[in-house]
Amino acid sequence: MDVASYLSGYADGEGCFCVSINSSARHRFGWEIRPSFSVSQNRDRAEVLEMMKAYFACGTIRPDRSDRTLKYEVRKVADLVEKVIPHFEVAPLLSGKRRDFEIFAEICRKVYSREHLIEGGFSEIVDMAAKMNPSGRRKYSSEEIKR
Repeated sequence: MDVASYLSGYADGEGCFCVSINSSARHRFGWEIRPSFSVSQNRDRAEVLEMMKAYFACGTIRPDRSDRTLKYEVRKVADLVEKVIPHFEVAPLLSGKRRDFEIFAEICRKVYSREHLIEGGFSEIVDMAAKMNPSGRRKYSSEEIKR
């Protein structure tokens, strides 16, 4: 079995590449940019989450209170850039989620190189994040965040 392809296919169906932007007085520009990769699964099929955690050698598995599933999640930017993103570049997603991944990868690399700490980089990341997951709900518009 090709584990890399299996995990990519699984993430293509059950995974999420997300960039949350939340109000935060302790962060530059008043906003925290937090990229994450996650995969949810029912408890009775948690072995695939354990497989992902072992494969990537990072992240956590925790209960997701919103829907009573378990969630494997990677939030550490270094792990996203050094482990998760390279995997999906070698074993790519095949659905429309690939577009979100490509934007996500670029954002993660910008955050990793600290571009989010300069005004132009911050603004660019906010605009890029707004193009991801177009069917998702947004608490703040790009314009509100960049003000």
